[in-house]
Amino acid sequence: QVQLVESGGGLVEPGGSLRLSCAASGNVFSINSMAWYRQAPGKQRDLVASISRLGSTNYADSVKGRFTISRDNAKNTVYLQMNSLNFDNTAVYYCFCNTYSGARYWGQGIQVTVSS
Repeated sequence: QVQLVESGGGLVEPGGSLRLSCAASGNVFSINSMAWYRQAPGKQRDLVASISRLGSTNYADSVKGRFTISRDNAKNTVYLQMNSLNFDNTAVYYCFCNTYSGARYWGQGIQVTVSS
């Protein structure tokens, strides 16, 4: 079992920045890739960015150049640095990981609101 706890969300003005963190606990040595997803009201949950255990990254086209995913394996934590935020980035952001055995885990989600 792996537990994921997000932090760092909140309210930010357009053009501002936030950094989300996701701390993993439990059977952390089984974790392969980690990722951030988001779900806006009335929409499906979509991938924002992912990172492999070795650091290979993948981004949704809409966030390329503005968001950066990173990972500290020693701290079992994944981060999402979000810059130049706009109204469309308002959503609940979820931390996700999968394990080498194929198990999948989600965090509870954290709200990010971009508003003036």
